[in-house]
Amino acid sequence: MMLAEKIIFNILAFSLFVVMFFKMIKKNDSNYIIVLCMQALGITINFIEIIFKLQLGAFMKIFIYLLSVIIPMIIIYIEYKNINFSELVYVALSKSAMLFGDSKLAKNFLIKLVTKYPESYIGHKMLAKLYEKEGGMRKAIDEYVQVIDINKQDYNSYYRISYLLNELDKKDEAAQMLETLLRKKPEMLEATTLLGDIYCEQERYKEAANIYNDALKYNPASYELYYNMGIVYTMLNDFQNAKICYEKASAINTLLYNSCYNLGQISFIYNDLEEAEKYFMQAINDNELEPKAYYNLAKIYMLRGDKENAIKFLNVAIEVDPYMYKKAEAEPIFIPIKAYMNFPNLEEAEERKVTLTKKERKAQKHLEETTKLVGKLSRNEQRVKKEYIEKDKQNEREREE
Repeated sequence: MMLAEKIIFNILAFSLFVVMFFKMIKKNDSNYIIVLCMQALGITINFIEIIFKLQLGAFMKIFIYLLSVIIPMIIIYIEYKNINFSELVYVALSKSAMLFGDSKLAKNFLIKLVTKYPESYIGHKMLAKLYEKEGGMRKAIDEYVQVIDINKQDYNSYYRISYLLNELDKKDEAAQMLETLLRKKPEMLEATTLLGDIYCEQERYKEAANIYNDALKYNPASYELYYNMGIVYTMLNDFQNAKICYEKASAINTLLYNSCYNLGQISFIYNDLEEAEKYFMQAINDNELEPKAYYNLAKIYMLRGDKENAIKFLNVAIEVDPYMYKKAEAEPIFIPIKAYMNFPNLEEAEERKVTLTKKERKAQKHLEETTKLVGKLSRNEQRVKKEYIEKDKQNEREREE
């Protein structure tokens, strides 16, 4: 029984050795040498056992079978399933190198992989991510293009190319690719968001509104979509629709206060001071919006004739952000309380960190300018009405005389 087992083992092990040898020759791939060496070691140990009539323990027998039979059979099986063994080796080596923080070595393994096997999907994708991480955006794009050529359904790689093109300031190319992507994958929220950002930067607000509306069919509970739509309608001066979108965004996520702040500005435009106060009171919970919210609350109290609260809130705004002092100095509404403003130490003041995106800052600035414009028109209207009344009274006096 022992002799029969050894004969079967040697025939099987030698056959597998020959198969692996011809695989190496056919693919011209040196990675198979490692497997051949392991097989040779197992076969050699087995021959030593036969020649010297040794009795090896169970552990050594398992070890011999593992090297000479089991591992080769596993490799043959996975390649039967169209999985490239050599690809697995390179990927494993690359991941191990990245685990130890050696990105250069990891990159070298991947370059060897895609050079040897140009159709390696995982090789090109890992290399693209590595280049992107290192800041080599153009090289990353080239690799992502290879990925898409291999797998046309990899929509995430489409998006990464669009993202990198946008970063390289190739807005039109990025937009064109995103438009194509969204025709294939309309529910992809990050693609919609990026395309919307590009449209907003190019002031193509109506087109941005259209893609946001289309995306809502697939993402009806998205704070980001409603908030972005609010910004777009703001820039289109459609404050009624902007208000609806900001309200929906605020209802979806009560902890993000940018919508509240913009709603406060819109309420200001419509001269609804009570509603504006409510929204600005919510916005003070946001670190970045806090000084601006206090500043606007001070304006509301001035309009109501409540100078005491106006002084209190304005000084809080200046305390939180000392640069608000200069802004308040230039604001006509604060002239009556200018003497009560606390003068900050601007030399020691630090610039507040800005996390708002370019389009968010642009929308807030547009709302502030519109609020000022509406305020000026309102004051001019009051002045014209007052002049008309005075002129009418003067004419009446002249008639009586």
